[in-house]
Amino acid sequence: YEDEINRRTAAENEFVVLKKDVDAAYMNKVELEAKVDALNDEINFFKTFYETELAELQAQISDTSVVLSMDNSRSLDLDGIIAEVKAQYEEMANRSRAEAETMYQIKV
Repeated sequence: YEDEINRRTAAENEFVVLKKDVDAAYMNKVELEAKVDALNDEINFFKTFYETELAELQAQISDTSVVLSMDNSRSLDLDGIIAEVKAQYEEMANRSRAEAETMYQIKV
């Protein structure tokens, strides 16, 4: 009889502990659901805000006209540019040739 009373007491204690755990988990669930609802409301607000602002910007863009003018009065000296580039490449080739000749002389 005493063993049964001890088992019953242990089972009641375990039940109380489990009930506390279930209550804590339920409260946590309710808090998380409230946070989810708040975040969903915030997301919907920002979506609406974004769509409104995008529509306003598109309206501003469609109302804006751009005028471009180009100044083509300057003349390009292509012959001079080509001669300059050619001189640079020739200088690089001469340096490379000199380095190769020096390396050849050192090895020989």
